[in-house]
Amino acid sequence: MKPEVKKHGAMKRVWMVALTSLVVLAGCHSFKKENVQPPTPLAKDFKPTVQVTKLWTSSVGDGAGDSGVRLRPAFADGVLYACSTDGKIAAFDAASGKTLWSKSSRTQGWFGWGDKKRADALYAGGPAAAGDLVVVGTLDGHIYGINAKDGSPRWESVVNSEVISAPVISGNLVVARTQDGRLYGFDSSNGERRWVYDQDTVPLLSLRGNGPLMVANGVVFYGSDAGKLVALRLDNGEKLWEQSLASGEGRTEIERLSDADGSILLQGNTLYSAAYHGNLAAVDGPSGRPLWSRPFSTFTSLDVNNNAIYGVNDDSQVWAFDKNGGADMWKNDSLKYRWLTGPAVQGDYVVVGDLEGYVHWLQTGDGALAGRERLSKKAIRAQPLVVGDTVYVEDVKGRIGAYRLGAR
Repeated sequence: MKPEVKKHGAMKRVWMVALTSLVVLAGCHSFKKENVQPPTPLAKDFKPTVQVTKLWTSSVGDGAGDSGVRLRPAFADGVLYACSTDGKIAAFDAASGKTLWSKSSRTQGWFGWGDKKRADALYAGGPAAAGDLVVVGTLDGHIYGINAKDGSPRWESVVNSEVISAPVISGNLVVARTQDGRLYGFDSSNGERRWVYDQDTVPLLSLRGNGPLMVANGVVFYGSDAGKLVALRLDNGEKLWEQSLASGEGRTEIERLSDADGSILLQGNTLYSAAYHGNLAAVDGPSGRPLWSRPFSTFTSLDVNNNAIYGVNDDSQVWAFDKNGGADMWKNDSLKYRWLTGPAVQGDYVVVGDLEGYVHWLQTGDGALAGRERLSKKAIRAQPLVVGDTVYVEDVKGRIGAYRLGAR
């Protein structure tokens, strides 16, 4: 399995695949042919130490399909929202999995406009949900505002490129990011554009994917394709500061890849973020001043609890670091080359999905494998979503599973 790499230029969707140790999280067929390490076999004598209960499963359309995006459900007020690149969006009761509403949009634009021969609403960015609003972006450069109660359309905005990461809803603004490096602020009531921020430079070559945006204290934080952690004012998109997470150095374009495609974490005033071919870093949120940094290459999201930061490196080894200084706490390599999702903390466990549809639970204290379930036979690319005592996992074909842990 290899990484999918995007090449910027006149063509929005000209992608090249790197025949190196980089990894994609979908579409793997022959490891020998592609000269990539095969996934570590799962131990057949594994004995779980935690009870995993599957609460329900459901599905939405064809999921992410072959798009390479990491579609992840969104939760708000007891409802789970999910979408697919073939134009399906649905709301589920988060406790039971019952479908509350489902909409399908394929031709003539979502509001009945456009070329009848062209499919629209190729949902790939999101969804995001807050209050009575759901927002989702598409592969063909649209942002849609949707009524959370019944899925009816509220507004539409057009942008210049693909939207493949979830927008953020914050008060009266929606912030969205596009593949060409721009961030947009929209009025959440009608979709009117309020501001746009254009990065100074976007690398010629970068991994396919954008990390999720984070909004806190009137600031938008995001990781760039050039390996930088950037802070913008929420009200007008003005850049406040940026901090490098990777040097972008190397002999080849592949070696110089330095995307910061994972989530940004915030505890107190401290931000935590990481980059491919770069570092895991702690940064003071108000000033952008670096607090500590250590080498750690990843293209997935991190998670954190009271004591530790958890990450999956580019060989799919799961790590835990002391959040106060970045020192190693433990490493688990029993899932190496299984091209894991970013980790999510569920109580005393870290949960990840893999390329064969398995979901794994590791103890937060020492990294020991504690539980395993199989959602499907399809790859899981998106970081699991933990809400309370339940974790929601989605595979690339749109199958969603809800799991809860109990004493064994």
